[in-house]
Amino acid sequence: MARHENQHKTENLELSLEVPFPSSRHATIALRSLNPDREPRKGGISKHLSVSGRTLSVRWSADEARILRVSVNSFLDNLTLVTETMQMFPTDT
Repeated sequence: MARHENQHKTENLELSLEVPFPSSRHATIALRSLNPDREPRKGGISKHLSVSGRTLSVRWSADEARILRVSVNSFLDNLTLVTETMQMFPTDT
């Protein structure tokens, strides 16, 4: 059985995620902890993080679903680590 690749360029895939935190300070700590992690691949995906109030927003844009999935999974693993660490070391709100 032959496999045919789609030769037409598809539009970028986009995904947005909003993560609420107990306070704006917690959201900023998460942003500073997660922002240094650049995408390992130079092309094909971009990620933008921002904070508004107590909400961390993340926006991805990718040209392949597989690349987007890997990036989102990695981010969620890191987000879990950051939130678990913050729970171990409570900060004032």
